[in-house]
Amino acid sequence: MRRAPALIASAGLLVAVLTGCSTPADAADCQAPATKGAASKLVSVSGEFGSAPTVDFPTPLKTDTTQASEIIAGTGDGLVPDQLVKLDLSLYNGTTGALISAGEYDGVNQASIVLDDEQSLPGLATGLECAQVGSRLALIVSPDDGLGPAGGDPNSGIGADDSLVFVIDVVRANLLRANGANQPVASGLPSVVLATDGTPGLTIPSSEPPTELQIGVLKKGDGEQVAEGDTATLHYTGVLWNENTVFDSSWQTGKPAEFLIVDGSKTEGGLIPGFAQAIIGQTVGSQVIAVIPADQAYGDEASQKIPAGSTLVFVVDVLGVN
Repeated sequence: MRRAPALIASAGLLVAVLTGCSTPADAADCQAPATKGAASKLVSVSGEFGSAPTVDFPTPLKTDTTQASEIIAGTGDGLVPDQLVKLDLSLYNGTTGALISAGEYDGVNQASIVLDDEQSLPGLATGLECAQVGSRLALIVSPDDGLGPAGGDPNSGIGADDSLVFVIDVVRANLLRANGANQPVASGLPSVVLATDGTPGLTIPSSEPPTELQIGVLKKGDGEQVAEGDTATLHYTGVLWNENTVFDSSWQTGKPAEFLIVDGSKTEGGLIPGFAQAIIGQTVGSQVIAVIPADQAYGDEASQKIPAGSTLVFVVDVLGVN
């Protein structure tokens, strides 16, 4: 939660929302809906994973179906829904061959994309289903699965009848939910019950809220530790202690969020101090509960659904450090 709540959001054509397999699956068992076809076989790609590719294909390159060819094999499980993934990618107009957009390929700056099929570019979603971290794909998205239904994108030089050619490096896939070992819960903290998909439900004690910041680890992960200044991928639910109501939840949207983990009392635009303190030092795979008094939150100022003077309760799954 920021002083002025806002998530770090990647914008632009390349950062579309995608889809993946329905459950985490071994790569051998994950059945990718987009497979190699006549069009994707015509795309020649050279260069190492993580570096800008050299791409060549005949124009116009047309397809009525979305097709994907694996250029470099990856390892691990196939991508699944609701994961936040990091991609290096380049996008070309299949009709003209023009480069529309390309990643930095600097090992640091990648596109952050949540795997979800309810938004634009379903062909991009289809093409990434079951893809493995470390793989490079040549993906040809048909107009019907791309920007054709929207009439193209004149600003990017994409017509309604243009296929899209993506070359995608799958750099990272974050967890879907905290997977750490269960930990004993300190008395006095709200109790947490998880739904089958990992969504937390909280029961707030009937007592007066604490006046000091309280942090408890519900699950202890064995992943990378979050340091101040990192960008972390989190699933979270925030509840008002007195009202016992949810005021914000990434679980309700089905999409984890990225936060720059900096203390707003130290840096303008940072997170509320109690939230930042609750996350700094935690490990990926952990689930944390934090009871944050008003002086570590929004103080005497109201903020959107949060009344002035509110004590906040957060349950946070630490899914990745980017």
